[in-house]
Amino acid sequence: MTTQYGNQSTGQQRASANNTLSIVAIVLGVVALIFLPIVFGVVGLVLAIVAKTVRHERLSTVAIVVSALGLVGGMILGALFAGA
Repeated sequence: MTTQYGNQSTGQQRASANNTLSIVAIVLGVVALIFLPIVFGVVGLVLAIVAKTVRHERLSTVAIVVSALGLVGGMILGALFAGA
């Protein structure tokens, strides 16, 4: 977005373009509850940490929590269903 005084930026950014890694990490965390939690959960957790430390995305904290819960929850569900 530019001002009426030329091409000076107003400092506003598009939120959807900045949260790409976080959204992918959230999706992988949810998938980790059902399929291969060690693979999808770890990849989602790594992407969420990169989104937080390197890219400073707004949804990165949510992505870390969802990926961690998907990893642990998927392993617990897998242990319960494998033992049954």
